[in-house]
Amino acid sequence: MRSFQRVTLALIILQQIVDELTVALTLFTSVTKHLNARKPHRPRTGPPRFLTNFRVPEQLTHLHRLVSVSDESCLRNLPMDRNAFGRLCYLLQHAGGVSESRACTVPEQVAIFLSVVAHHKKICVVKHDFLRSGRTIHKHFHRVLRAVIKLYNILLVRSTPITGDCVDPRWKWFKGCLGALDGTFIDVRVPEADKGRYRTRKGHVAVNVLGVCNPNMQFIYVLSGWEGSAADSRVLRDAVHRQGGLRIPTGQYYLCDNGYANAEGFLTPYRGVRHRRM
Repeated sequence: MRSFQRVTLALIILQQIVDELTVALTLFTSVTKHLNARKPHRPRTGPPRFLTNFRVPEQLTHLHRLVSVSDESCLRNLPMDRNAFGRLCYLLQHAGGVSESRACTVPEQVAIFLSVVAHHKKICVVKHDFLRSGRTIHKHFHRVLRAVIKLYNILLVRSTPITGDCVDPRWKWFKGCLGALDGTFIDVRVPEADKGRYRTRKGHVAVNVLGVCNPNMQFIYVLSGWEGSAADSRVLRDAVHRQGGLRIPTGQYYLCDNGYANAEGFLTPYRGVRHRRM
């Protein structure tokens, strides 16, 4: 008799627990439905503001206007014609290691790089032109820059002296000449404390870059990094004496202007003498 009463009491308690759980579950369901209730849908009048897929046609149109319309347009915006641009893209992709990303092709990456280098554009200007984020412009610019550095063995040619049987009227007078060299200034941004060392005689903040070319205007050697206040002769002296620098075989020379010394390996024009063009 007592065991029966105990079983009955246990069933009553269990039923009460089940009833309380049912009430709690019902209350939780109603609260969840109330919180998840959506507002009436209002149709958007224009395209979504933050979806990037709406920018793709405009991005392709801008790239097409840069490199596919005409050689004149390509030369004006990217300082090379369409044939040279296509060759550069091929070299960077197959020899430099530049690959297409999920949303940016190799020609667009190269066009971004050339826009910054050729016109000294800032990242904020380039991202507006190409409809890309600043992070995307920064990433692809440095990716192409590293690939260009890898191609120095291809882009920099070997120096070949002018021979005695040369028929070019501009160079046949310079037997043994390897080419010409000169310095140029490239504007840079440096910390405020270093601007004095990088300021040129014309007041620009720049670096003094030495460029050496062969008679076909192909680069043989480039040295960058010297402050704009450094003289051309000092930059050339560093290029000649540094390890792996500019080497000039005996009996051969480079043409240069009066900013350099008329010494062995370098031929400068006579001061105060007017030279007639051939």
